[in-house]
Amino acid sequence: MTEFTITKAAAERIAVLQTSENAPYFRVSVDGGGCSGFQYKFDFDDQTSDDDLTIETHGITVLVDDMSMGFLAGAELDYVQELLGSYFKVENPNATASCGCGTSFSV
Repeated sequence: MTEFTITKAAAERIAVLQTSENAPYFRVSVDGGGCSGFQYKFDFDDQTSDDDLTIETHGITVLVDDMSMGFLAGAELDYVQELLGSYFKVENPNATASCGCGTSFSV
């Protein structure tokens, strides 16, 4: 299975947010919904599940459940800062289309 990667910029932002969240893990998942069929979800969590893939990189730990990993294999999580705002962005080679805001996609 191809890896899901996290950029240094994303890891640095997650580390900053973790200081106020009091949770050791950042969870990335894919849920049904959104304007394109699936949407990315980002949460903090204080426990792991049996089906979690654990990614330790740049001093943080990211969890991705097995079902979501099927959609995220080969993708990269980045943190983007632009004039209009800053946000987490998933570059996903599995997505055939995405919405204008980049939070939902289809395969």
